[in-house]
Amino acid sequence: MKKTFVVVGLLAALVMLLSLTGCQPAEPETIIVTQVVEVEGETIIETVEVPVEVEVEAEGPIEIAVIVKTGNSSFWQNVQTGAMDAQEELKELTPGLSVTFLGAQSESNINEQINIVESAIDRGVEAIVLAPSDVSALIPVVEKANEAGIAVIIIDSALEGPEDNYLSFLATDNDAAGRACAQRMIEEVVAKTGSDEGKIAIMSYVAGVGSEVGRVGGFTEYIEENSNLEIVTVQYSNSDMPTALDQTTNVLTANPDLVGIFGANEPTAIGMGRAIEQAGLAGEIVAIGFDGNSVLAEMVTNGTLQAIAVQSSYNMGYLGVMTAYQAAIEGVEVEHFVDTGFVIVDVNNIESDEAKNVLY
Repeated sequence: MKKTFVVVGLLAALVMLLSLTGCQPAEPETIIVTQVVEVEGETIIETVEVPVEVEVEAEGPIEIAVIVKTGNSSFWQNVQTGAMDAQEELKELTPGLSVTFLGAQSESNINEQINIVESAIDRGVEAIVLAPSDVSALIPVVEKANEAGIAVIIIDSALEGPEDNYLSFLATDNDAAGRACAQRMIEEVVAKTGSDEGKIAIMSYVAGVGSEVGRVGGFTEYIEENSNLEIVTVQYSNSDMPTALDQTTNVLTANPDLVGIFGANEPTAIGMGRAIEQAGLAGEIVAIGFDGNSVLAEMVTNGTLQAIAVQSSYNMGYLGVMTAYQAAIEGVEVEHFVDTGFVIVDVNNIESDEAKNVLY
């Protein structure tokens, strides 16, 4: 089995920090070191126990700021879980390390996210792990962080502008995930109706955000290139579940002959699913969702949704912090892009280890 190391272990930090602090060797001990490897194209986290013959002390407080689109969804809370787990491991090497986690009140509040990044720059953080709410609006503040010598790691959604504004981009391949959802949509419509014709709708979230551009763009292109399905509307919920519920209700009412519908992120897919259930159409219309909290998993189990594409949000937080630490503290050159992966989950594989590893 071929293994390609994407992110190396953290032992180099011991040597570097020892030289900085001048501390003396302590009694030999062992620690658990996390390394991330790519095995036949799949990113895998593994741990190894290694002997350590030095004691590492931090010179002072070191902050890695994780700044996401909002804290008000299970998806971003799972990113936080990954980030905090990374902090716990890294504090064994750098006791003065702290990982902070902040997000705007809503994904559409771009100015609030910009202000949060500005505040992190002003307090002199060592690194920023950022999920930008807009592909272009965050460019100036990211450039400002870069000029201040702060390592910037982008997660989840792409950022336009020069790629050297940030050191690494960790995300789902949203174009590939959108295309996979479209492929499943076509297969399910054909299985239900015997034809690849009919009307479908897209329930999206925030227009112009990087993940939405790739995800909905990939879905749309695949549908147009590989079927005779007609996309009759694209709605934007601003990642607000009640808005998505109302929008879906209106779409279903206006299009009683709809054969399929796609919900492109967690709150949107939940609102879409609830509207389908309230209309008595669960199992009658093909519905594909995106993301994988417990509500969406239950909708797959009960047949409201035929499938969901589930990202590894945990990996985004965990690997984002690990990568930031390596770049900012160790001085290690990190991979410029890391695909954190996705899994298409349906009623047939929802109890599998593969699905359980990404559902949250």
